[in-house]
Amino acid sequence: MTKYAARADLAQQKLHELFWNPDINMYNIETPCPDGSCNTIFHYWWMAHAVDVLVDGYVRTGDNEYRTTLSNLYDGLLQRNGGAWPNELYDDMEWMALAWLRAYSATGEEKYRKAVHELWEDIKTGWNDNLGGGIAWRKSQLDYKNTPANAPAIILAMHLYKAFGDSEDLEWAKKIYAWQKNTLVDPENGFVWDGMNRTGDGMIDKHWEFTYCQGVFIGAAHELYQATGQQSYLDDAAATASITIKKLTDPQTHLLPDEGNGDGGLFKGIFVRYAAGLAADYPEQFSFVTEVLLQNAERMWNEGRDAENTLFGPAWNQTPGETVELGTQICGVTLLEMTAKLERAGLLGNLES
Repeated sequence: MTKYAARADLAQQKLHELFWNPDINMYNIETPCPDGSCNTIFHYWWMAHAVDVLVDGYVRTGDNEYRTTLSNLYDGLLQRNGGAWPNELYDDMEWMALAWLRAYSATGEEKYRKAVHELWEDIKTGWNDNLGGGIAWRKSQLDYKNTPANAPAIILAMHLYKAFGDSEDLEWAKKIYAWQKNTLVDPENGFVWDGMNRTGDGMIDKHWEFTYCQGVFIGAAHELYQATGQQSYLDDAAATASITIKKLTDPQTHLLPDEGNGDGGLFKGIFVRYAAGLAADYPEQFSFVTEVLLQNAERMWNEGRDAENTLFGPAWNQTPGETVELGTQICGVTLLEMTAKLERAGLLGNLES
């Protein structure tokens, strides 16, 4: 087994051993969690990313244990969400739909496809004319628009288009992308702003500088370029990838930032997933991205890992504390799975030597 595949395997094993709770068919939201006592909050979007890393493991190994856990998690999540998939937050639903669409593509299980279409129909209702378009962040605040609710929707629409060939999904992706780029992307350098009109004053939250927002815009541009061949989309992805590394990583080590626990604990993993996809598909143009991801993977493994339990916290150059949240653990697993993906593509040899 290759180096990064072995690391990803170990991290996946520890994710299951230390977080999986068979009593609820879901992951505990932190470890340790005696008798499930930590599960006071339903982190719907964390669980969506748990689906994603299970799919990563299954695609990489073909091990049916991942497939079994996916099915059990589907049942647990559906029960916990009241027997249906939609919720209040459009961005959360987008992550869940993206994850189950990947699961459907990997396994062919029909129940996953049904979940995706149920969610997509609900997600599309978030588009409205406030602020010139865009999908709202939540159903109770339709005039607040942000990158987390729009860029993942573009990726979802493109994945649906690739999977099922409905041209309407491609048109949705193009429409949302145009709004996103014209409203929440800095035209000077491609840096992606978080949101607009959060407090009802029409202002853009330019001071919120998150890896999450950069990652999903890169993913959206990448998908549209692949489908259309329009160079401007790839140029957009390149600009955002470059400015992210310049602006958000350490200038000497290129370490991605500590964005805290809670929701922020997952942000880097989102950037890593979509940046790795870009680097894998266009290795010559984005070798600098591969190098940054490898540097982060090495730093996390050597400095940011609880070596006994293979646990990861929010800072990839510091070992985690006594309690580790599910979000930061999934983030670390994502980094290892994406590094293993680049390794399979033969992109790490020269960088490691």
